[in-house]
Amino acid sequence: MATNLIRKSPLDNQPRKAIGVGIPFNAKGVFRLNYTTQDQIKSNLINFFLTNRGERVLNPTFGGNLRATIFEQLSENTIDSLEDIIRESLSQYFPRVIVRDLQLTADTEYNTLNIVLTYAVSQTNIEDTINIDFS
Repeated sequence: MATNLIRKSPLDNQPRKAIGVGIPFNAKGVFRLNYTTQDQIKSNLINFFLTNRGERVLNPTFGGNLRATIFEQLSENTIDSLEDIIRESLSQYFPRVIVRDLQLTADTEYNTLNIVLTYAVSQTNIEDTINIDFS
């Protein structure tokens, strides 16, 4: 008889200890702290996608490079390319993140884009959604 064990980070058992820094940076004292693994993974993913390649010193390949692509004229090819970039970046930098749903909604007249990513983290019970709006 097989059992499916759900792993919980030991850091989540200490509710008064912060795990990392949250996004956006607009709380009192500049930084908002994350106290759960789920919140920190979400912040890490948002930070990754809003970082262009070449922005991180000593790590020039880090970043989702979405903002660099956004300034191109949006078309079906651009949207398909963005979807491929998102999926490949996640598999390379966040291998435990499983994409449940990825929706890219573009308004080609105003050149705006909305990305909604629903994901799960393997071997945990973490599931969440990220909404990134480029308008």
